[in-house]
Amino acid sequence: MIVFCMEYAILKPLYYKLGGTKIMTMETLQKDMIAAMKAKDKGRKDAISSLVSAVKKVAIDEGCRDNIAEELVDRVILKEMKTVKEQVDSCPADRTDLLEEYQLRYDVIKEYAPSLMSEEEVKALILEQFADVVASKNKGMIMKNVMPVLKGKADGKVINQVVASLCE
Repeated sequence: MIVFCMEYAILKPLYYKLGGTKIMTMETLQKDMIAAMKAKDKGRKDAISSLVSAVKKVAIDEGCRDNIAEELVDRVILKEMKTVKEQVDSCPADRTDLLEEYQLRYDVIKEYAPSLMSEEEVKALILEQFADVVASKNKGMIMKNVMPVLKGKADGKVINQVVASLCE
């Protein structure tokens, strides 16, 4: 564990220097959950608690229960944010109590979510790194090459739209 922390301390400034987003760790989530408990902020505590349990579940499923990588935490946060956004969108307007609860949960999760690349950034990266594949105008081949690089860094819908526009 000490080695992991030392690596994190060394890599964190490098990550920010390269233009990365904030790094979210399991420890940060747990500390924030404890702070929300102490502040008696039930809504915030419940939202962070659901994130912690979702991260732990995925970590156990993937067999890395002890050293939970930041990439895994970010991936789970994005998935949870998408799920809660769907709850907010599908909630009936007359159920204001549920809508407020879902919106609070979405707002809390959004604080922890990594920032995603914009459409312009995605297009620039695709044209820069995958110019030879883009020249083929084969959407399936482009997506196959691009998705491993951009997964977790950009929204899949945005990537799909950019690739579709490049194939026209």
